Amino acid sequence: MTTPPIRTVVLEREFAAPPEKIWRALTQPHLLEEWLMRTDFEPVKGRKFTLRNQPRPDVSVVIDCQVLAIEERKTLSYSWDAFGLESVVTFTLEPTPAGTRLRMEQTGFRPDQDLAFKGAQAAWKQFTARLDALLARID
Repeated sequence: MTTPPIRTVVLEREFAAPPEKIWRALTQPHLLEEWLMRTDFEPVKGRKFTLRNQPRPDVSVVIDCQVLAIEERKTLSYSWDAFGLESVVTFTLEPTPAGTRLRMEQTGFRPDQDLAFKGAQAAWKQFTARLDALLARID
């Protein structure tokens, strides 16, 4: 019997910003809060942290995370555990002549987690749009 495949959400986009600027947006808590969620993140391998959001007064979202891998201005990977989903988010930065190509993957969606998979696809598009707006505002 074969195991059903694990699915992955992938977004890849080029930003007109250097890797250093995008790295700050991925690793500084006050900037993460502007485009992703409130957090106590620290860029240290093994460090546990949470992402928190309250989209409505009656809804509170808490995501438990742990830094799995980090290579400054190149790669950041952390676990993303919430609502029965145990996944891994990985950001990869690649310098380009026009700025930086950012690849985000969230992997670990089981076949029975279709709602979570579709929700992540929509959410990461929104997060990326907010990241773009943040990068346009900061130095």
